Amino acid sequence: MFNKEEIAASYQQIQDGICRGLEEADGKAFFEEERWTREGGGGGRTRIMQNGNVIERGGVNFSAVHGKLPEKIKAAFGVEEDDFFATGVSIVIHPKNPWVPIIHMNIRYFELNEQTKWFGGGIDLTPHYVIPTDASFFHKKLKEVCDQFHPDFYVRFKKWADDYFFIKHRNETRGIGGIFYDRLHTENTSLSYEQLFEFSKMIGESFVSIYAELIKRNKDRAFAPHQKEWQLIRRSRYVEFNLVYDSGTKFGLETNGRIESILMSLPPQANWVYNYQPSPGSEEDKTLRLLKKGIDWVEKE
Repeated sequence: MFNKEEIAASYQQIQDGICRGLEEADGKAFFEEERWTREGGGGGRTRIMQNGNVIERGGVNFSAVHGKLPEKIKAAFGVEEDDFFATGVSIVIHPKNPWVPIIHMNIRYFELNEQTKWFGGGIDLTPHYVIPTDASFFHKKLKEVCDQFHPDFYVRFKKWADDYFFIKHRNETRGIGGIFYDRLHTENTSLSYEQLFEFSKMIGESFVSIYAELIKRNKDRAFAPHQKEWQLIRRSRYVEFNLVYDSGTKFGLETNGRIESILMSLPPQANWVYNYQPSPGSEEDKTLRLLKKGIDWVEKE
């Protein structure tokens, strides 16, 4: 039988492995670590990489926090108890080259008591330029992981990601999606908590091989100034989503989380251009036309 301490220890090991893998893929920069404690209970390890060969800024964070839930969070969760424990790993990578995509991953565990506990997380890709072969590769790898645990997981979690990573005020998806899931427990999955824990770990352990391949494919591609400008515009959409809609950002702020760790998902630079309209038929226009829900990327290659 697993327990919350075992989950937190495993997540720390996953953080360590991902940092080693990203340092190898970048070839220049290294992560700097800052350990922190939360006033209400618990703490974490924030690791940031900056100004690498490939990665302009990347964060790989671990946290394990506990304490009292604010009334607003209790109401949102529909629970009466307020003693909580939450642990997880959260990653956002912003690359230098516009052809290398932004990637985000999160695996997490939340517990109020033996009856109220669940896993959440996911992994999604936000290309500045959508490359269909890369999108297909990414989704196929996620499907391979999901299929090892449940035949419905990929289809179910892919739709969940499409719906979640949607910028309503822009009427576009943040990127090409991936998988997203929340509040997974024994009753809504037919899996044991031990199996859900293994699923969570496998998502985390798949990260390096997936992203390292996407880096390898695109890190040396040449780009023009207008493509760099487009990257900064797409980054601004990422900022908008995280500050307006992202539930993890909201949870962190409302539970007195560490602000630097919460906002490490933001890029070092983003641009907002008034009423920007790409030229019809351009690569930028093609990308915008693919930022929509319901695309079957597994079969689209």
